[in-house]
Amino acid sequence: MEVVGIDQISPDQVIFFAWHFVTINATLVYTWLIMALLVFGSIAITRNLSSDRTMSRWQNLLEVIIGTIRSEIREIVREGADSYFPFIGTLFLFIFLSNLLTFIPGYVAPTSSLTTTTALAIVVFFAVPIYGISKQGVTEYLKEYFRPVFFFFPFHVMGEISRTLALAVRLFGNMMSHEKVIAILLAVTPLFFPVVMQVLGLLIGLIQAYIFVVLTMVYIASATQTHEDAEHKPKVQQTT
Repeated sequence: MEVVGIDQISPDQVIFFAWHFVTINATLVYTWLIMALLVFGSIAITRNLSSDRTMSRWQNLLEVIIGTIRSEIREIVREGADSYFPFIGTLFLFIFLSNLLTFIPGYVAPTSSLTTTTALAIVVFFAVPIYGISKQGVTEYLKEYFRPVFFFFPFHVMGEISRTLALAVRLFGNMMSHEKVIAILLAVTPLFFPVVMQVLGLLIGLIQAYIFVVLTMVYIASATQTHEDAEHKPKVQQTT
């Protein structure tokens, strides 16, 4: 097994096991670790749910997280928040937990790998039209690519691809640079300063998870808003 070094740009380069064409790297290991923690943690917390005031601290924390995510979704989409909650909530918890565990020695956040952030961005890329078609229908949704005139179609497609790329690169760049800065500080400075950076890193991880899901919700809201709603909204604002 290779150890994590400053010169290693991505956890993809940290190989735990290799045999012929089978390679298990840090990205795979820690991604499955995060998924296992989320699955078994949710089972443990929801196993003995209580509706009275004697609920456990973990249940109380879970309800706070769920309530906060739902309120943020409602602020963006206004209606139908519950239909988007499973997807958005899963994205947020996965990214945040991936970033949160960076204080553990030897752990490398999967989100500091471009393969992971690209996979997350691709999921969003396909989720946006799925939600858009489910709300508007296939014909009405596809019409948006030809508005205001038909030759805008390639520009709309390029916009979809570029924002997907931006999602992947933004999250990867921020998390990868944070990992490298911490590794350098641990090598050349006393303990105190890297500890402060680790604390700030937890805040950065939360912010990056928040930004990713907010941008995702903005894209979904744009895809699910009908053309008539977009035209009617300014009129409503003017009359009020």
